[in-house]
Amino acid sequence: MTVRKFRAIIFDIGRVLIRVDVSRAMDGLSSGLSLTPQDVWSAIEKDPRLMDWQEGRISPRDWHLHLTKRLGASLTFEQFTEIWNRALDPHPIHSESFFEKLSKNYRLALLSNTDAIHMSNEDARFPFFRFFPIRIYSYRVGTSKPNPLIYRSALQACKVQAEQAVYIDDVAAYAEAAQRLGMTAITFQSPEQLQSDLRNLGIQFD
Repeated sequence: MTVRKFRAIIFDIGRVLIRVDVSRAMDGLSSGLSLTPQDVWSAIEKDPRLMDWQEGRISPRDWHLHLTKRLGASLTFEQFTEIWNRALDPHPIHSESFFEKLSKNYRLALLSNTDAIHMSNEDARFPFFRFFPIRIYSYRVGTSKPNPLIYRSALQACKVQAEQAVYIDDVAAYAEAAQRLGMTAITFQSPEQLQSDLRNLGIQFD
């Protein structure tokens, strides 16, 4: 059996590296409105411009204007940005030493369906991002997972072939999409499970 020589490890962000609690943002957006937080989230999920926002075809200020008008909210852009970012917990799921050790032997990359507000001032809010020099975001690339184009963008940025990369995502369908391109994929469940799966692949981080 041929042992793969991995050169890059590519991570999803939300619920893999950072805890996500959408309700915290929805509580803020619904404040002062006749809508419940659940109503607000439902409206955002069904918004016809949501994909444009995630794939960078609408600017942060235009998204703020569009959404606040649709919800009937009177938030400044600064207030909206602060509330929108409440969904992301700044404390990482893993220890920084885990990333530091991995980064010594592998190219680390981020690959995420995310938006320009969630990734605003990212290095200050998430200091461990410094271990990830390669960052592929849907709003920059103009496409989202599970489209093969976004995975290929990550491979190109990492300068590796698909078989030289490991991809980690909490969404099984997104992990499977990476696997179809020839990457080794791990569906994330817990830090302990991830470390066990990486060891089983022969990846060193001790």
